[in-house]
Amino acid sequence: MAGGDDLRPPGGRTEAIEAAVTGLLQACDLDLEHKDLRRTHQRVAKLWQEHFLAGFAMDPAKILGDPVEGEAPTDLVIVRRIPYHGLCPHHLLPYVGEATVAYLPAAKLLGFGRLGDLVTCFTRRLTLQERACNDIVDALMTYLDARGAGCVMRGRHTCLALPDNKHATEVTTSSIRGEFVTRRDLQAELYQ
Repeated sequence: MAGGDDLRPPGGRTEAIEAAVTGLLQACDLDLEHKDLRRTHQRVAKLWQEHFLAGFAMDPAKILGDPVEGEAPTDLVIVRRIPYHGLCPHHLLPYVGEATVAYLPAAKLLGFGRLGDLVTCFTRRLTLQERACNDIVDALMTYLDARGAGCVMRGRHTCLALPDNKHATEVTTSSIRGEFVTRRDLQAELYQ
């Protein structure tokens, strides 16, 4: 199954996450009674569960299930500028960006919003941008039986921006499978 290399989440363990955040703040010698920190452990736990761990609970097979079948042949489907955010597993710092996802339908078509859901599924986890890119195209090939699939992700990573103040640096990753590998015309459309 796509995404098999990802870490497993502490799903639903709000109290454990809150305790861990409290421990981190205490280890930093911060005053937890300060007005700015009184509810930080709760806010962080909620944010993590909703925005950085929610993808673990999403199933790509369900997202791509129930496709539209029996339509006239479609040569290429591309959805651009799909916003995403994730959390780098190396430094636990966020990254944000936009994805372009494309596929060559065999006999199944998807609603366009499902491609956005697929991006969310694989980015709202502790994962690398490169891995999310691979997982997206692998899911399209596996669960949609696409003739080809491609994904380009352009992101800005806090872990890269902080050490040397490279705030404008953008990281681009791409993955292609199936007919995208051999057809330069499709690659040109994807990378446009």
